[in-house]
Amino acid sequence: MEPDKVLEKINALRKELDRHNYLYYVKSEPEISDYEFDQKLKELEALEKQFPQFDDPMSPTKRVGNDITSEFVQVKHKYPMLSLSNTYNEGELRDFDNRIRKETNLEPEYVCELKFDGVSISLTYENGILKHAVTRGDGYQGDDVTANVKTIRSIPLHLMGEGWPNEFEIRGEILMPFAAFDKLNAERVENGEEPMANPRNTTSGTIKMQDSSVVARRGLDAYFYNVPSQIRLSESHSKNLELAASWGLKISEHLRVCKSMDDVLDYIHYWDEARHALPVAIDGVVVKVNSIAVQNDLGTTAKSPRWAVAYKFKAEQVETSLLSVSYQVGRTGAVTPVANLEPVLLAGTTVKRASLHNADIIAGLGLHINDIVKVEKGGEIIPKIVDVNVAARHPLNRKVEFIKTCPECGTPLRRVEGEAVHYCPNETGCPPQIKGKIIHFISRKAMDIDGMGEETVELFYNKGLIKGIADLYVLKAEDIASLERLGEKSAKRIIDGLEASKSVPFERVLFALGIRYVGETVAKILAKYFKNIDAIMEATVEQLTDINEIGDRIAQSIIDWLAIADNREMIERLRSIGLQFQLSEEELAGTSDKLAGLSIIISGTFEKHSREELKTLIEKHGGKNVGSISKKTSYLLAGENIGPSKLEKVKKLGIPMISEDEFLEMIG
Repeated sequence: MEPDKVLEKINALRKELDRHNYLYYVKSEPEISDYEFDQKLKELEALEKQFPQFDDPMSPTKRVGNDITSEFVQVKHKYPMLSLSNTYNEGELRDFDNRIRKETNLEPEYVCELKFDGVSISLTYENGILKHAVTRGDGYQGDDVTANVKTIRSIPLHLMGEGWPNEFEIRGEILMPFAAFDKLNAERVENGEEPMANPRNTTSGTIKMQDSSVVARRGLDAYFYNVPSQIRLSESHSKNLELAASWGLKISEHLRVCKSMDDVLDYIHYWDEARHALPVAIDGVVVKVNSIAVQNDLGTTAKSPRWAVAYKFKAEQVETSLLSVSYQVGRTGAVTPVANLEPVLLAGTTVKRASLHNADIIAGLGLHINDIVKVEKGGEIIPKIVDVNVAARHPLNRKVEFIKTCPECGTPLRRVEGEAVHYCPNETGCPPQIKGKIIHFISRKAMDIDGMGEETVELFYNKGLIKGIADLYVLKAEDIASLERLGEKSAKRIIDGLEASKSVPFERVLFALGIRYVGETVAKILAKYFKNIDAIMEATVEQLTDINEIGDRIAQSIIDWLAIADNREMIERLRSIGLQFQLSEEELAGTSDKLAGLSIIISGTFEKHSREELKTLIEKHGGKNVGSISKKTSYLLAGENIGPSKLEKVKKLGIPMISEDEFLEMIG
């Protein structure tokens, strides 16, 4: 056959198979039998094998995966993947509705969607072809799992139809249908293996497998529910999803546009009962403002959008016996009581322990040893005790009293006024605190030191090789190689990982230090604002609290931590070793103080930059991007389609408005 004719035949088969994939896995309207589909797939495979010059990584034949293993590469999200705020009752939903009405002066239209219980994913298409599939990760970057996602037959490798942007991103959830989960467990039992606990955990493990051919056999599915608002498709969220569906993406048929909160509650009440008949797991309903302009007007917090909320269904509960209470000391010194329970099956997993959080929770429950307690999974994940069967209590059951001294080092515990948690103040001498800080330091989101984990830290500490964080960098390969379960290969990997960590950027080093209340977001804010560790060490409480999103508690914690001589000495040791304690030249490039002292709020849509890019520019030039309007707001950076309530408030307070061009002129 002539090469041109072969290519024509191959392209025709690919197009036909893509169409049948879509009809079967997305629309549930197959036109041909499985046998006919397989025959066409085999014909295409044979042609591609015979004519390798026409290979295409997006061919339907590539969905079977391969057994080549590789490490997952981290990819930064163009737009942050934020989490949702949760609500658990009608009153909290009404509060959400009232806040939206108050802030917008509008009758909001909502979109209700099922909250799928799976693994979040972001797909990016370039010129209609799938380029990246990235997990949520920490919200700012995640793992590139494209090879595994390509095996999911309900996800198009090429977008259908027309009108899609050259670069298109959509977020959704990967999950394992109950039928696929049951089939997998039947196979595992037949092979003498332990069955999987539940579909969500199985999905999470499957999508991170190194062998995509195994992923292909597990029958994963996916539903998509959000196009980042920075991508301008239409005026509404529901219309965006209609467009995505026309391009071949699987959108839930159960989405509903609601005109009032009463409609929203009707939807929630229906699915609280009907969810058990669905082919996949859901754990609630997501409620979103439909208007993209209003979404942009409402904006986001550091963690979640202000225009959406998740309503979580009531968790499953079971009764069991409280056998004892033990106490764990965390890396910050916080002492957490843990209930040890008679093992019981709850929401697909065997529960033996449950967090009691703090002394107030224990007192509120009035717990006694051997009580019959009611346990549920908070947010469907973490087991917690919610009630006690007092009527079943034996009169000799001993009351649970919170401990007075640290269970690890014997130091008297402290409780800060206004806080619920007890702390062990022996920060530099309490073993679990020391080990916890080192474990945090080496963790993936911090220094990400290859070859090390909790067990390695425990081993090094117990053998006396390390007594603190800075000691990691004086470890010798020969000392590591001589330890049990380790050898020359492991030793080299750890030493190489420590060397590589010297290039980790300043904000992650700052997070890795383990200062109480300084999480990833706060560390990024501090690094961008102060630019180096010396400026942070010289900062006052007033200077710290002047920064957006840093309050008195965080500021005082930073001051207190830096006041400890051992901590300052550790910083100097780490700096002399070569760790990054200032922003890189690349990050400092283009920065200035042109917006110093100015608080700028962004609203609307823009021609030249996304809102995230404008926020970055404000911060790079010394200004503060604020999320709400007040007398202290210096400017409204105004784009198209600003919400009327925001305009009214700006005029009332006399806050000047600047255009995108005027803003760019201000920063040069």
